[in-house]
Amino acid sequence: MATAERDVYGPRVPNNAAIDSGSTAWMLASSAMVLLMVPGLALFYGGMVRRKNVLATMMMSFVAMAIVGVQWVLVGYALSFGHSHGGLIGWDNELFALQGVSHQKLFADKAIPELVFVMFQGKFAIITPALISGAIAERMRFRSFLVFTVLWTTLVYCPLAHWVWADGGWLFKLGVLDFAGGTVVHIAAGVSALVLALMVGARKDVEKGHAILPNNLVLTLTGAGLLWFGWFGFNAGSAVAADHPVAGAVAGLAFATTQSAAAAAGIMWMLVERWHHGKITSLGLASGIVAGLVAVTPAAGHIRPAAALLLGATASVVCYSAVQLKSRLGFDDSLDAFGVHGVGGIWGALLVGALCFTPVAASLEQVGKQALGVLAAAAFAGIGTFVIAQALKRLWGLRVSEQQERDGLDVHVHGERGYHFDQV
Repeated sequence: MATAERDVYGPRVPNNAAIDSGSTAWMLASSAMVLLMVPGLALFYGGMVRRKNVLATMMMSFVAMAIVGVQWVLVGYALSFGHSHGGLIGWDNELFALQGVSHQKLFADKAIPELVFVMFQGKFAIITPALISGAIAERMRFRSFLVFTVLWTTLVYCPLAHWVWADGGWLFKLGVLDFAGGTVVHIAAGVSALVLALMVGARKDVEKGHAILPNNLVLTLTGAGLLWFGWFGFNAGSAVAADHPVAGAVAGLAFATTQSAAAAAGIMWMLVERWHHGKITSLGLASGIVAGLVAVTPAAGHIRPAAALLLGATASVVCYSAVQLKSRLGFDDSLDAFGVHGVGGIWGALLVGALCFTPVAASLEQVGKQALGVLAAAAFAGIGTFVIAQALKRLWGLRVSEQQERDGLDVHVHGERGYHFDQV
């Protein structure tokens, strides 16, 4: 007789039940789409820095696929989705290195292999530290970033994922809504990026008041396009099924709201930029699209498309203002990781409570729950980042030498150049 097991997403289906081929295919495709976002982010970031640092910047995104890819299989999934210990962290011995997860074992009531869910969630863990790299581009030591990525994913990301997404997590039980990672991914990455940028310090090879021109906006636009494409897997895939009656409908809703918010945000950023500077730039359009995608992430499966238009448009205004404020406050968030991902994630997480219609109706009580989730995630990520970065700073330092910074990290760190225009 087949037995049913308890799982973080509800009771499991019997282990001899048939795998739903449609849901499994959708989740495999969604996982690949989310992974494609990482090269998309690398292009987005790589085009925005100076030519001498394009490879070093892109490497920080690409290397996360390898490092976190291993960490997630070994301990990351167990810490995030294992049996809850006090609502703070998960763990099951059988989940270490996935040794107890058979390829035939089904996940929750979705009739998909659990390994598919493991890989889908692993892509979220990969892209989150990659987002942080945008704040310290062109000056952080590569070795320090590698160790930071492992420690931060293990000590900050995994506990947050458990708090918010595991059924034993304390924020999950409280009723905080985060459909696809506004809190776990974007607020955590954005706040951590700000803390790390402040600790590493501003770039020294840039004259005060001198604008840093992107080396290749074609790369940035291409990256933005790949991010938009991959984000459909990011958000719609978070329904975790396609053929399951409820999850399939929610996946369609998330797909529609993702498109709506990104489009509205792109238009609004162009309008604000035209009013403020008199020009509509390609970088501005790309930034607006990403701001809308970030803001709708926690809300995608909880709001209607019309609400997504409002959310995306307002997110552009809020994120644009945050980016402009950076220069006045004097901190060097190189590629606006906090201004777009941190601020956009906070805005989206808060507005979920005011715009949601499923699984609960919008209310002041829900807004309060969302605010608590924002504060908890921001505080935990900020403090965790400070502790990790302080330890690395004392161990061997966080940033490269002034000479390496002036010459560029591509040659000094990797022994390569991104472009050889002077050669036939």
